[in-house]
Amino acid sequence: MIDTEKVTVSNRPTTRVPSESAVAMCDGQGRVVAWTEAAERLLGYRAGEVVGRSVALVLPGAEEAPTTSAFLERCGAHHSSSSTTAVRHRDGRLLNVILRISMLSGQDEAIRWLVSVTDVDALSSEAMSRSLRESLLVHAPIGIVVRDAQLRCTWVNDTMESHDGICPERRLGRRFTDALPDCKAQALEAVMRQVLESGTTRVHEYRMWLATSPRREHAMASSFFCLQGADGQALGVCTISVDVTERRLARERLAVLTEASTRLGASLDVMQISQELAELAVPLLADYVVVDLEQSVPFGEGPPVRCGPIDGRLPAFRRAGVASIHHRTPKSPWVRGEPVPIPPDSPLADVLRSGRSHLEPILDTAPGTWVDDDPARAQMIHENGMHSLMIVPIRARRALLGVALFIRTKDPVPFQEVDLLLAEELVSRAALSLDNARQFTREHTAALALQRNLLPHRLRSGTAVEAASRYLPADIDSGVGGDWFDVIPLSGARVALVVGDVVGHGINAAATMGRLRTAVQTLADMELPPDELLTHLDDTVQRLAEDDADDPDQTFTVEGATCLYAVYDPVTRRCSMARAGHPPPAIVDPQGQVTFPDLPSGTPLGIGLGIPFEAVEMELPEGSLIALYTDGLVESRDHDVEMGMRRLATALTQPRNSLEELCTRATESRPGHAPTDDVTLLLVRTRSLGPGQVASWTLPSDQTAVRSARHMAARQLTEWGLESLEDPTKLIVSELVTNALRHSTGPIGLRLIQHQVLTCEVFDTNVSSPRLRHARTTDENGRGLFLIAQLSRRWGTRSVSDGKVVWAEADLTPSRARAFSETG
Repeated sequence: MIDTEKVTVSNRPTTRVPSESAVAMCDGQGRVVAWTEAAERLLGYRAGEVVGRSVALVLPGAEEAPTTSAFLERCGAHHSSSSTTAVRHRDGRLLNVILRISMLSGQDEAIRWLVSVTDVDALSSEAMSRSLRESLLVHAPIGIVVRDAQLRCTWVNDTMESHDGICPERRLGRRFTDALPDCKAQALEAVMRQVLESGTTRVHEYRMWLATSPRREHAMASSFFCLQGADGQALGVCTISVDVTERRLARERLAVLTEASTRLGASLDVMQISQELAELAVPLLADYVVVDLEQSVPFGEGPPVRCGPIDGRLPAFRRAGVASIHHRTPKSPWVRGEPVPIPPDSPLADVLRSGRSHLEPILDTAPGTWVDDDPARAQMIHENGMHSLMIVPIRARRALLGVALFIRTKDPVPFQEVDLLLAEELVSRAALSLDNARQFTREHTAALALQRNLLPHRLRSGTAVEAASRYLPADIDSGVGGDWFDVIPLSGARVALVVGDVVGHGINAAATMGRLRTAVQTLADMELPPDELLTHLDDTVQRLAEDDADDPDQTFTVEGATCLYAVYDPVTRRCSMARAGHPPPAIVDPQGQVTFPDLPSGTPLGIGLGIPFEAVEMELPEGSLIALYTDGLVESRDHDVEMGMRRLATALTQPRNSLEELCTRATESRPGHAPTDDVTLLLVRTRSLGPGQVASWTLPSDQTAVRSARHMAARQLTEWGLESLEDPTKLIVSELVTNALRHSTGPIGLRLIQHQVLTCEVFDTNVSSPRLRHARTTDENGRGLFLIAQLSRRWGTRSVSDGKVVWAEADLTPSRARAFSETG
């Protein structure tokens, strides 16, 4: 039956297309009784020159046969499908053509012959109908109907009945609409009338339900020819039809395979690739497809799994892709990401053991089969009418990556070998992408683990600041970057804040990040100002790059980095900072006003331009918020840096919220898609040490300074309730002041700071740093710094603008240290 509501009218007249078929109709004796304009254009004969004459005029070899009708009958038997031969042009030359001769039946058992020829050279013409070209080149049953000027059927071949289910007795002598009174065939008859009136040839494609396959819609391609008599007048219409369903399906499948390489290779996410594989196969190949991956593949962990049982056990799988012809996939006990059990006696288990595909055209669900031992799958099979199954293993480089299941539910046609070949080809292309993604995932997982291990696990903010951080790795396609951050306690209750970004992605960038973070911590222990520290760090990056370039076994080199380094002093509430090509920090005052300080940008580390870095110092109110971040937070493919910085400022306008809440707001304010670069955010809220926590004195440059220093220190410790530290502190003060008197001529400063530890600092104008010596038993001097090292938890020196500071730290009593830790 023809579904006339699905007739597609392409209205492509072919009157000027040289590659269309030339059609002629002959009677039982081989005389031409009807001619077409296309035949005139191809062979050069007008209708009046051919009609009534033997077809041997244009068919070489016909004159050698006993009769022309015998020649046609013999050729019709051999040319039931198209083949190549030669015909004679009016000017005598021979044309290489595709010839088809078909026998037509009429009323009273009369016969006619339809001769169709097509120029072989014209088949490559782009103007020729694709459907017509395919119908000529392939061995496909051709349906032929000839109608008179009133569109009544006069001649038909045997194939036509298999197309539309109309027998010759019901068709002959009737119009198309009379033969199918319940079907609206006006659209096709309208085409026939146009052909009669214009004398042209038209090609149309439409859909219909074949009598031989009533449950599957078929695509048909029909060519309509105007048949002319000797006087050139229209005698009727010849319709040649061919079923192009399989060829159209083959074209669509070829297009899917072409598209598969692009779509499957566009991602490095194994879950996304699996979903793409399932969606590519639906509905073209199957009604329902699932893709299950071996459980280590999505996580990039573990060695490759081989086909076959491991220690008698089958590998475990997780659902990775699901697609269905229905809006909602068939109800399944397992969703994406969940483990999927494998019944040991199922075809799926057989595929895993053998490594070969499984084709089951008719799914056997009879009692006693493996389905009885898998109630969950049995219920799914029966509820959704699953009747045909293919299982294809996903393998790459001898490793088993997963399996793909193809199922038909609505499509009544069982899977065949050609379907399995297509499924295997599709899966093989997906396997290449999955293998690449698996290797990338393993590297990504290793890089992410290295990155997280190298980043600080706990921020040691001390009493100077309260700190919180966020690190969001880039999406799997972009790879882990080289972002890092740190909060480094310094002497005198100060703290260093640092954030940096190594150029590049992957495990190499993460490893380089670890080297630079270690270098920054080492330089920070040297108590260098921010601009000097960046200068030394720049030299370090250049040296690492040179070392990598000189090493023939090194597969990567340091390509550069950006960094921002700041030092905050809670005693003076001053913050000094410098940057090397890094985004500026955001400063939020206690009232919520956000500013980005005008900080000299500096050049990225490792560039080697020799431009000095510049530091800026500013005083911050207590409770100020400092936001240090990498460009991944404020920059994306769709938004520029300025927009990202405005978005960050908006997220930080509630400075009294907890730092964790502010971190969440700042990172969630980004666009919803996964970041293509690492996102790093370090938030600190500044604190200050009150006058009751700091005591400072200026001492004279004479021997009375030592005694005064010991006395003032003891009195201050008593006020603080730290009498237990009086003796060691007096010894430390004595040695430090004595050292300053010995090596300096200017004023001497003494400062005690009570925070998490007790810090004792002595200022002098001598820029030379003292060195720890190991005095001999006979030496009278040289034991002072050694004594300080024994009495303190740590000690050191740092440079200041007009001299140096020698400092030492002593632990408070456990209860006092805990109290300061809790109160800040």
